[in-house]
Amino acid sequence: MSCCCKTKNTERSQEEIKSLVTRLNRIEGQVRGIRKMVEENIYCNDILVQSSAVAAALNAFNRELLAQHLSSCVKEELSKGNDEIIPELVKTIEKLMK
Repeated sequence: MSCCCKTKNTERSQEEIKSLVTRLNRIEGQVRGIRKMVEENIYCNDILVQSSAVAAALNAFNRELLAQHLSSCVKEELSKGNDEIIPELVKTIEKLMK
């Protein structure tokens, strides 16, 4: 897997793409399910539980993508001596932790 961080493009293997897209499809289905629950006036607590599950699924997606980013883009840039990637990574992690 190679990264071209300067142009903000990342080449991913088909396996990586499939894994990420599978997670996103699952999340999309969960969100559609929540919308249906709202439309059907389902009990608030039940909707909140499902919403929490979506948040956890998004966090899992973010962890997987962050791991890929660290092992490709960040690793590659650091090996080139480009430590400018570190402040960008710190900002990203700060956003993920909000």
